[in-house]
Amino acid sequence: MNALARILFDVTARLLRTMDLWLLGALLALMTIGLAVLYSAGSETPHLVWAQAARFVFGLAAMWGLSRIPPTRLRHWSPMVYGISLLPLLLVLAVGQGKHGNHWINLGFFYFQPSEVIKLSLPMMMAWYLQRETLPPRFHVVLLGGGLIAVPLGLILLQPDFGTGMLVASSGVFALFLAGLSWWWFGAAVAGAAAVAPAAWFWYLREYQKERILTFLNPESDPLGAGWNIIQSKIAIGAGGLTGKGWGQGSQSHLDYLPEHTTDFIFAVLSEEFGWIGVATVLALYLFVIGRCLWIAAEARDGYSRILAGAIGLSFFVYVIVNGGMISGMLPVVGVPMPLLSYGGTSAVSLLAGLGLVMAVGAHRPRHTT
Repeated sequence: MNALARILFDVTARLLRTMDLWLLGALLALMTIGLAVLYSAGSETPHLVWAQAARFVFGLAAMWGLSRIPPTRLRHWSPMVYGISLLPLLLVLAVGQGKHGNHWINLGFFYFQPSEVIKLSLPMMMAWYLQRETLPPRFHVVLLGGGLIAVPLGLILLQPDFGTGMLVASSGVFALFLAGLSWWWFGAAVAGAAAVAPAAWFWYLREYQKERILTFLNPESDPLGAGWNIIQSKIAIGAGGLTGKGWGQGSQSHLDYLPEHTTDFIFAVLSEEFGWIGVATVLALYLFVIGRCLWIAAEARDGYSRILAGAIGLSFFVYVIVNGGMISGMLPVVGVPMPLLSYGGTSAVSLLAGLGLVMAVGAHRPRHTT
């Protein structure tokens, strides 16, 4: 019996050799909480939970597989992966489906969102490009890096999907930041965005996007229409108090006051049912995941690995900030899911796959012995 146990232990250790167990533990905790909240938010429908659990399993398999690929090989593949990932962004413009544009490709058994793949390939490509140059990046390097960001960003904005486009762009910008980009570049970018904002308002933004911004500025102006979502979300958050109403006892979601309560606004459901204690627990887990990614990036021995792991970790941070700000009324509603809580397939798989790249950096860094 002891021999069998030893064999099982050895096999498990080999299978998990490239997995960062601290990071994996935090992710499993978040997924467990996400499934529990989803069960309640989905009117205690097991189908949603099983479907999301299957996606988590697929995402964990992708994480495990990617964690076993040495960063040297990932670096070699980066241009090819980036180029291939642009093709679905072109295809979705022709055959895509979506409520307000062409966002998903219907594969019959699964709705594939091409923009999720670029969230992995763009940091890989930026890390590949920047590690080949003298750092901090010079003027021409920043311009070419901006071009690498602009190509997928432009294709995503054509769908149109402004929220996802900004998330994708942020991953590329974080790569430049980690490469040592001077702060004046960020100031110039903010000034440039402010300058083109009026033109974007009149010629790019659609009516529903303008409505979201106006609602963000004053949701009480149309409490039964455009302002309904954010007002009900705030009610759900405030109703949770310190300890919450209890699992499955949230009135905002169960009485259908809160829209999109299994996707974009699921964090409001968690707030109502588990209160500040539940929110603080989940935020602590998110903070640990982000911190662990940045620690792995700091321990990396080469520029490619450091930029890749750091950009993915900081992108995770943006997900949390944008969704949390959205459901609390501090940011406009842009349709960004809360990582590992919101119901959805492609986003969960791409997120776990991205963290698999981070684990690959941690598992394959050179070990110096004395």
